[in-house]
Amino acid sequence: MYDPRNWGNLDAKLIDIVALKGPKRDLSIENGPKDKFKRHFSSKFYIRILPNGEKRDREWLVYSKELDKVFCFCCKLFGKYRGRNDLVTEGFNDWRHISERLGKHEMSVGHVTNMGIWFELKSRLGKNKAIDNVYQQQLLKEKEHWKNVLVRVISVVKFLAKHNLAFRGSNEKLYEDSNGNFLGLIEMLAEFDLVIREHVSRITNNDTHFHYLGHNIQNELINLLATNIESKIIKKIKDSKCFSVILDCTPDISHKEQMTVILRYVDTSRVEYVIEESFLGFLIVNDTSGLGLFEALQCKLKSLDLDMDNIRGQGYDNGSNMKGKHQGVQKRKLDLNPRAFYTPCACHSLNLTLCDIANTCVKARDFFGTIQRIYTIFSYSTKRWQILKKNVKGLTLKPLSSTRWESRVDSVKAIRFQMSEIREALLEVAEVDNDSKIRSKAKSLAMNELGDFEFLVSIIIWYDILSHVNVVSKHLKTRDVLIDVAILHVKALVSCFEKYREYGFCKAMDTAKQIAKNMNIDPIFPKRREI
Repeated sequence: MYDPRNWGNLDAKLIDIVALKGPKRDLSIENGPKDKFKRHFSSKFYIRILPNGEKRDREWLVYSKELDKVFCFCCKLFGKYRGRNDLVTEGFNDWRHISERLGKHEMSVGHVTNMGIWFELKSRLGKNKAIDNVYQQQLLKEKEHWKNVLVRVISVVKFLAKHNLAFRGSNEKLYEDSNGNFLGLIEMLAEFDLVIREHVSRITNNDTHFHYLGHNIQNELINLLATNIESKIIKKIKDSKCFSVILDCTPDISHKEQMTVILRYVDTSRVEYVIEESFLGFLIVNDTSGLGLFEALQCKLKSLDLDMDNIRGQGYDNGSNMKGKHQGVQKRKLDLNPRAFYTPCACHSLNLTLCDIANTCVKARDFFGTIQRIYTIFSYSTKRWQILKKNVKGLTLKPLSSTRWESRVDSVKAIRFQMSEIREALLEVAEVDNDSKIRSKAKSLAMNELGDFEFLVSIIIWYDILSHVNVVSKHLKTRDVLIDVAILHVKALVSCFEKYREYGFCKAMDTAKQIAKNMNIDPIFPKRREI
């Protein structure tokens, strides 16, 4: 009996008796490592040419890439050699004399005997008549079990990664609290899947200590999947050759500056060519200057084996380290590749324009301050929020966004179309709240701000402006937007504002007067006292 448990010293790359296939062979070895004579192992050594010209396959010869040596498969398994034997114990890699050495070995008595033993064992294993046939079947069954376990574990990893869910909790043991999503899914599968049920049973009964459920295996599988996906993306980019680079920086929760790297390219693998954008990861950058960001990008592209000369576009925000015409990333890239056309982020430019417009006007700043105060007074207390829900049945109040100004239309919209309901909610808060400061603020907002005709006109105007800007911003963010189309959208927005100056203000006044009439507010603007 040839017990596989006694093969601990054998090279797993050399034999595959478990699968009944004999030695593995890798024919992609023609450019292997060379010795001092610039020779290397070639697949031609697998063939023996007899004096009469007949070719015989050396089934016993195997080559180890890791060791860069050849071995005799049969003698390594069944031979009983004392002392040194290069083709059995240490391996042979003198490529200058390999033909002579192989010829002597295959004519030796020991090799012929071992070959006979192997052919007999191979025949018996194929017919299921070997003495260790029962153990062999158990071995194959165990191999299939672990293969099925790994398939399910990889599926769990793919599910959690696809849905951006955390893998681990504070505990890494099955059927214990706070053991995370990964082990939780394994526990759920064990209720329905027989393979996982048996695997979990082995773990809980301490029948195995190698379960492939630990954090190291999870991280390894995540890295393998990420590497595989990245390689497929890189292949698509290389097939299309030209690509564009999109970068953006933001600090994470650990206060480290991270730069996102996104490549835009044409996917030529489909029937119809499609423009794709692929996220290739975060880069931790300590130097946020134009030079530091450019060098980080250069290293990333070099690690992906992508050529800087193939860049045809680059897009960033309006930060000076990105768009700077002397020291920015775009200028440094243009110095190396003049064809890397720079396009600033249209949405960011539009956002900055709107931000500057609002910040130059004192009344606009006061207006958005009032919008935020209305949200804050309700959101900071569950009791006050219940009062809001009781009076306001439609749109929910939302806080102002500090970065995306066009999204403030949602905050303005909730008050624009529910002015009287929100005013009633504020008045109720002013009556029932226990905090005197809150009562005073709520009453002031209800009577002064929401009771002011100027505020009514402002909220109608700002809602109209932000609605148009929001539509254009969403068009600019679509995947298939083109530069000329984006320019048309921006021109249409400018034209809309010009028309609003002529016709929109009068319409806003009429709407505000109608709302003021329903709320019993005088439709007049406050006048300053004349000195």
